[in-house]
Amino acid sequence: MTSTTGNRSTMSRRTASLPSHGRELNLALLLQHLYAQGPMSRADLSRSSGLTRVTISDLVVELISRGHVIEVGTSSASRPGKPSILLDINRQGLQIIGVDLADSAVMRAAVMDLNGNVLTRVELETTDEKGEAASAQVIELTARAVQAATERIIGIGVGTPGIVTDDGCILTAPNFGWTDLDLRQQVCEHFNLPTHVVNDADGAVMGEHTFGSGSAHMMLVKLGRGVGCGTIVNGTRVRGANAASGELGHVIVGTDQGPECVCGKHGCVETWASIPSIRRALAQRPEGVAEADHHSSVMAQAGERLGIVLAPIVSVLDVQDLVLAGPARYVDDKLLAAVRETISARTNTSQRPNFTVQLSRNPDDIVLRGAAVNVLFNELGVA
Repeated sequence: MTSTTGNRSTMSRRTASLPSHGRELNLALLLQHLYAQGPMSRADLSRSSGLTRVTISDLVVELISRGHVIEVGTSSASRPGKPSILLDINRQGLQIIGVDLADSAVMRAAVMDLNGNVLTRVELETTDEKGEAASAQVIELTARAVQAATERIIGIGVGTPGIVTDDGCILTAPNFGWTDLDLRQQVCEHFNLPTHVVNDADGAVMGEHTFGSGSAHMMLVKLGRGVGCGTIVNGTRVRGANAASGELGHVIVGTDQGPECVCGKHGCVETWASIPSIRRALAQRPEGVAEADHHSSVMAQAGERLGIVLAPIVSVLDVQDLVLAGPARYVDDKLLAAVRETISARTNTSQRPNFTVQLSRNPDDIVLRGAAVNVLFNELGVA
């Protein structure tokens, strides 16, 4: 990832324009090495980073003073002289709060460690609140998670439906009734903690890419309150000119009109493939139709509509891995098969030997883990 969110500079970490920027880049470089490789000595860090030992020693002092790095013992390697002291990221002493607003029935939050593992979960049932009332629910949920933390919190990460700018402002989120809502600022000021907000599908693809089975050329489609996708091309997350890349939910599918959408149009893919829409369709089983047959029919229809939207995108971007994520009860093998068959019928993509369509292995936590990735990047420079 080369872009940042939240209250940090959007300057690429690969370049520096001021001496202070260069120092932050070097600090992030050391944290990146430790995060990826585990405990290392100062000499190891010097060799792997290319920085001098004097520079390494100076940077390590600062990282230890910040509480980001700790000494974890001595090296067992057989070398002449005094054993080297090993350093590591403070994995046990730092925690992240992740917030997932993607589900249509419940808001979720969690206390997480730096490896994306959920330590404590909290949930808040939603009541279709809109506007300020929905924002108040986010604050209430986050407060419960903050209270459950047992170590220092380095930041709060939020994954939400809607179009989210790089500085955490939600331009529009129809399902919450939000327009131009600076959710990042609200949460940051309420808890006095660094806060980073990302679109839920963008967060999900970050989580899958970092902790799951993602690749450098992947798309993750998130089904929840709406339908969105996050895309990574050549290892870089695609954002778009207006931070609206991946907003699939309000693309009209076909010319047969279809149900009315919350946005006022008819036939948006969200009216077929969002979780509330699938749930409503499953509840409307015609008399005399077996439940299993009805379930298969609903999933096939939702998968076909979703596949129609995805087929040209997958083909144009030459996606290698397409991942579907959402509640396992609804985002299942039948939906997966319908998406795969539709894409196969409409493109030549499926004939490529390395193209895959699969379900996320950890759909329940994928937005939470993506929110954690966003915090790690913005607060520690770990990508």
